[in-house]
Order: sequence, then C-alpha cells, then structure tokens
Amino acid sequence: MRLPDVMARTGLSKTTIYALIKTATFPAPVPLGARAVGWVSTEIDGWMADRLKAAGRKVA
Repeated sequence: MRLPDVMARTGLSKTTIYALIKTATFPAPVPLGARAVGWVSTEIDGWMADRLKAAGRKVA
C-alpha cells in the first residue's frame, strides 16, 4: 500500500504515521525503489485489529 492508501485506511495523517513509526508502534514501510516505499496491507490490518482489541472492541 502506498501512503495515501494507508492514510485513508487508518484515518491518520502522514505526520502521525511517521511519528508512530519512529516510536516503533506502527508498521514500518518497505522500500520499493530508490525513492518509493509501501506498506504491507496485512501489517496495517493487524495493527488496526490490535488497536481495536486494546480498546476492548471486538474484531470481525
């Protein structure tokens, strides 16, 4: 997934995503090329499921 897709799926801003990556609380991007990165969609889905569980919500 590219950054705009990650932002749309999580509802987080670019700044927040990179701040969470810096604190190792969000999946790190994978290099795709010299100046491009992407995220593994299953890692993003897992992060979101973990957040829901931590909030006491059921995960579908």
